[in-house]
Amino acid sequence: MLENTTEAAQATGTTQGITDDLDKLLNILPPDLRSQLERHAQKHLLIEVVLDLGRPPEARFAQSAEYLSPAVITRENLDYCIARVGHFSGDNRAGIERTLHRISAMRNRQGEIIGLTCRVGRAVFGTTLMIRDLVESGKSILLLGRPGVGKTTALREIARVLADELQKRVVIIDTSNEIAGDGDVPHPAIGRARRMQVARPELQHQVMIEAVENHMPEVIVIDEIGTELEAIAARTIAERGVQLIGTAHGNRIDNLMKNPTLSDLVGGIQSVTLGDDEARRRGTQKSILERKAPPTFDIAIEMLERQRWTVHDDVSASVDALLRGRQPTPQERSVDEKGEVVITQLQPQQPPQSFGKELDSLSLAKSGWSGAGRIQPLPLTTVSIDALNNEVRDFQSLLDDSFRQQDAFSENFERRSGPNGEDLPIHVYPYAVSRSQLEQVIQTLKLPIVLTKDIDHSDVIFALRSHVKGHTKLKQVARVKQVPIISIKSNSIPQIARGLRRLLNLDEPESAEVLDMNLFTAGRNDSEMEALEEARLAVEQIVIPKGQPVELLPRTSQVRKMQHELIEHYRLHSQSFGEEPNRRLRIYPA
Repeated sequence: MLENTTEAAQATGTTQGITDDLDKLLNILPPDLRSQLERHAQKHLLIEVVLDLGRPPEARFAQSAEYLSPAVITRENLDYCIARVGHFSGDNRAGIERTLHRISAMRNRQGEIIGLTCRVGRAVFGTTLMIRDLVESGKSILLLGRPGVGKTTALREIARVLADELQKRVVIIDTSNEIAGDGDVPHPAIGRARRMQVARPELQHQVMIEAVENHMPEVIVIDEIGTELEAIAARTIAERGVQLIGTAHGNRIDNLMKNPTLSDLVGGIQSVTLGDDEARRRGTQKSILERKAPPTFDIAIEMLERQRWTVHDDVSASVDALLRGRQPTPQERSVDEKGEVVITQLQPQQPPQSFGKELDSLSLAKSGWSGAGRIQPLPLTTVSIDALNNEVRDFQSLLDDSFRQQDAFSENFERRSGPNGEDLPIHVYPYAVSRSQLEQVIQTLKLPIVLTKDIDHSDVIFALRSHVKGHTKLKQVARVKQVPIISIKSNSIPQIARGLRRLLNLDEPESAEVLDMNLFTAGRNDSEMEALEEARLAVEQIVIPKGQPVELLPRTSQVRKMQHELIEHYRLHSQSFGEEPNRRLRIYPA
């Protein structure tokens, strides 16, 4: 666009080179309006003059807008202006020869002009200061931003720098004569660059290809890529080794990804169905979105403000990160008060950490125990279980103690480094391991671990041993990227907890039976907690101190699985026996 003002130039440290030819624009206005603007104190900040039939004329400045006269615009006023400008093309735009001003028309249903927008065009020299290194790199650059932020002004200056200072063959595809001005002779602001005009806007893609085939350019400059044909033509040009400098509508790169017409500029988006093994390896659904081709533009610049630009110096990496649900890490560039470029590397937003949260208090079953009789050693093959009323009274106090010990335990390892000296938290890539159980262990034990779905950004691969043995590709990837593999025997909570402790170089706690009880009780209902507490008391009061086996009450298969995992946590052996619905657990001493 042609809207950069003196104020914008000052913000970017470019006050030394501003050309606006404002008098030529004022000369097309009716004499009374021209005289008012010539005397206006903010004339140098004028952006555009709006003339609508039957309404007062309006002048719009950088920070304000005001009516120039109480009298309304008549048909004679519009005809006066139209007679002094060039021909209106198919996109209802005209210009003033050898200037950068743009006059846009509004028409009624009969095709008659009923409104004019007279936009001031200024050539601001030096706007490429922030991205001079990128322009010189020879890579294709895409400028993004809302209308009015200065995309076309920057495009014009880039074309001049490439043609005059870098001595390259530059061809500008000037569809609406905005870059090089109206008339057959281009505006001096583009330097030695050549300009190809487009007869009708819908023919822009054809002129783009014609420029490559007929005029041997090293650089092609395109303004407002907006159709699928133009996006295809841009890709064709880039594949021929020509540097592209272009603009497109959209504030950010993710807006472009969601635009089906222009998504090809950043590589295009396609839906891919993964196999079971690959989906398990990535930890995603089987149907995912992926980039289908290399991006047409190597670099994307988001012009968020006149003096602040965000630079994606690797478009493919930024698009891949967004498709995987991660935030890219672009640069933010600005010019300080001394005129020096300030480059800041933006950091992605970290996902909320699951460790470090307070554990929720656990409640006991209000109805008491469902069994009858006390737990007794097994003299033969069966034993009766009585209500454990005394133990139940002490259960809450035991849990409170475990919470205090858990907090002390977590404080100890939070001061440690990772297994290879890396900073905490450690990024773990799970393979064939239950993600929900991993998250439960990490949250309950407050481990400094973050799960990631990207093996490239992981510190450790945490995998199931049976799946690692026959997976040559996983071993090869781990070896190339120098990522260690921690394997566990089974997908159970005790095995996961031990594997994560081994990963963090943590010794087994002395009272593991108290410390890790939270792993098995978190999120359980009353009946499940009752069954787990029954197994815990049986182990701690009979199996371990007396060395005798114990049988528990009959439970469902799901509850028995929880009890098995709890027994495994104590390094003991348990076995289910009996027929449903009386199938139950037997716990054996070590």
